[in-house]
Amino acid sequence: MSPATSSGARQRDPADARRRLAAPTVAMLPRVADSLSFLYLDIVRIHQDDTGVCAEITSERRGTETVYLPTAALACVLLGPGTSITARALATFARHGTTVLVTGSGGVRCYAATTPDSLTTTWLERQVRTWADDDRRLAVATAMYEKRFGPGSVPAGTTLAQLRGMEGQRVRAHYQLLARQYKIGRFRRAYDPASWDTQDPVNLALSSANTCLYGIVHAAILALGCSPALGYVHNGNQQAFVYDIADLYKAELTIPLAFSVHASANPEAEARRSFRDALRLFKLLPRVVADVQHLLDPDTEIDVPDPEEHLVDLWDPVTGVIPGGVNHAADAAP
Repeated sequence: MSPATSSGARQRDPADARRRLAAPTVAMLPRVADSLSFLYLDIVRIHQDDTGVCAEITSERRGTETVYLPTAALACVLLGPGTSITARALATFARHGTTVLVTGSGGVRCYAATTPDSLTTTWLERQVRTWADDDRRLAVATAMYEKRFGPGSVPAGTTLAQLRGMEGQRVRAHYQLLARQYKIGRFRRAYDPASWDTQDPVNLALSSANTCLYGIVHAAILALGCSPALGYVHNGNQQAFVYDIADLYKAELTIPLAFSVHASANPEAEARRSFRDALRLFKLLPRVVADVQHLLDPDTEIDVPDPEEHLVDLWDPVTGVIPGGVNHAADAAP
């Protein structure tokens, strides 16, 4: 393991870097409602040849290999670190109606997106209609709170201010419960980027895990064609809707995770790795899509795919199909 520097950052080991580069990822991700199919790639070169769009994968052990991508069958492609793409390949994705996202490793960030002209506006129109009407906007916000705290947990006629108060009490109680469980004393949530290094381990891990969650929620919202800026609870930010949807999962995913790594030497990185390495975020992707659709169209029954069933497989040019959702770190050893 690389030694830590005085500033806390780890020195980069060239051998580690080579091993990472020797383990590219091409993963078919869950096919979800509306036939949305996702593909995540990293450490590959994507270009167009006379046959179609292909991913060129180079590793020390196997040399350079080429995989042709089923562009017409893909709704969304997530490009992770180490990926380059030519303009011709990008144009082909656009012609075939594929949204292309530039993300961090494992989808932990969403930096940029290109959406095709053919992407349906159905969900965007439903979002705008419910967002622009105050009564319908409050109804969606109420549905979000009930999704978090259970059906019937919000009495009729509850105002948004009362909803915020109820949320604050429940989240505080959740923090206190986990603090007692992990015997870490009193905990107070704080997020201050200006004094990042002085924050306690749980706050560092929670901020890191939440950022990972925002990345995959952002990707799902863009793949649906919705606007990340039109939030129902949050407002005045380009990621307002991302924050709304991410809040649905924090009590279940990021908050317990942050407390569980409080004793780690680097809780921020530990939380990020935990999400990324276990493909937790990708398993969450179909659920996010279904939840957004249900919030915007509550009268239509929408199935939530089983992530264990739909996280298809990983591709390997030597062994063929191998299981997805499994940590293959041992495969990187020479």
